[in-house]
Amino acid sequence: MTHIRGLGYLKVQTQHIDRWREFALEGLGFAEGEGPDPDGLYLRMDERRSRLQLVPGDSDKVLAVGWEVRDQYALAAVREAVEKSGTAVAVLTAEEATARDAEEAIAFTDPGGTPVEVFFGPVLDHSPLRTKFAQKFVTGAMGMGHVVLPTPNFAETVTFYNEVLGFLPRGAMKVGGPVRIRFMGVNQRHHSAAICPAPHDGAPGLVHLMVEVDSLDAVGIALDAVKERGFSISSTLGRHTNDKMVSFYVRAPGGWDIEYGCEGMLVDETYYTAEEITKDSYWGHDWSGSEPLAAFVPPGK
Repeated sequence: MTHIRGLGYLKVQTQHIDRWREFALEGLGFAEGEGPDPDGLYLRMDERRSRLQLVPGDSDKVLAVGWEVRDQYALAAVREAVEKSGTAVAVLTAEEATARDAEEAIAFTDPGGTPVEVFFGPVLDHSPLRTKFAQKFVTGAMGMGHVVLPTPNFAETVTFYNEVLGFLPRGAMKVGGPVRIRFMGVNQRHHSAAICPAPHDGAPGLVHLMVEVDSLDAVGIALDAVKERGFSISSTLGRHTNDKMVSFYVRAPGGWDIEYGCEGMLVDETYYTAEEITKDSYWGHDWSGSEPLAAFVPPGK
């Protein structure tokens, strides 16, 4: 059992805030939200004041992967489990929690070096949500989407998410010999996290973020929009074999990807069993034109 309900937010530092503004608002159709840093960019997908939070800095890196729990009792249970695992936990101050639009939050670092935050009581924005393409993002009980996290400490990181945080195994895919990517879920979304072997930790700390929209037309419109604005397409449109998502991948400013898709499957835990896929996609998802991901490039190169 896990107390984690879904991916709540992602906070990223970037050297390219202006390019991100064009990428996210004009290219992918996010709505602009509000946040504490006047120089930052806060992106809405639903009634949350922001889901994707970008702040300017001298490097590109993940500052926090924010996981949501039901209430203060669930937060206390997660804190206890993480501390019992030997991982230090910081309780965020009231001011720090307010800056994250949460009532309370804790922070720690996973074995792969990812800065993790767990929170409850998100602040809502009830003003009309006006996305660029009139698309609706699929969030709600399934959270913001999913993240794929790179780590050189693969086995330890997988164990931490499964046994400490309680993520459910949702299958795997071999990426060379016995090495696998592990997919993990906490709700009906096939996976809210995936753990990927990588040669180093540190910046940028992310392989990709997936967001889901309500129609294939919205996916196609966004694909046209990012291409028109000169953003690099990492993977063409295709349908995945595990979560059935129809999606494309586009390189975000900072060396990692956003997967933008629709039609993701809903998992029924009553009957689901973890499976190993032998092919990434039924069709499409041609990666031949992709630039190297920063997570797999040795630092300094």
